[in-house]
Amino acid sequence: MAIQRQLTNERMSQIVTHNGTVYLAGQVGDDFSAGVEQQTRDVLANIERLLDLAGTDKHHLLSATIYLNDIGAHFAAMNAVWDQWLPKGVAPARATVEAKMARPDVLVEISVIAAQP
Repeated sequence: MAIQRQLTNERMSQIVTHNGTVYLAGQVGDDFSAGVEQQTRDVLANIERLLDLAGTDKHHLLSATIYLNDIGAHFAAMNAVWDQWLPKGVAPARATVEAKMARPDVLVEISVIAAQP
């Protein structure tokens, strides 16, 4: 099976598809001055857009890895947005960890893997 790469630059691809599985690069929000709720909404909107480009959607998520810059301060607020976004009955395998981000004002980053229907 061929590997397909989309939105690629010299360092990374935003989307990589292989054998019916879609891998997205970690996504961050658009407004780093926003709070964790808005950054999470932005991240999830970016994920939906990329999944659509790859021919799939959030109903086909297999796995999600969520990185928070302060898990104690942001876990509940991020989860509130996540819970509103994710349809019932399609929860992926998921891990949430605290991580030092590339920028101090990035509060949340999410990477997902999805199946193509």
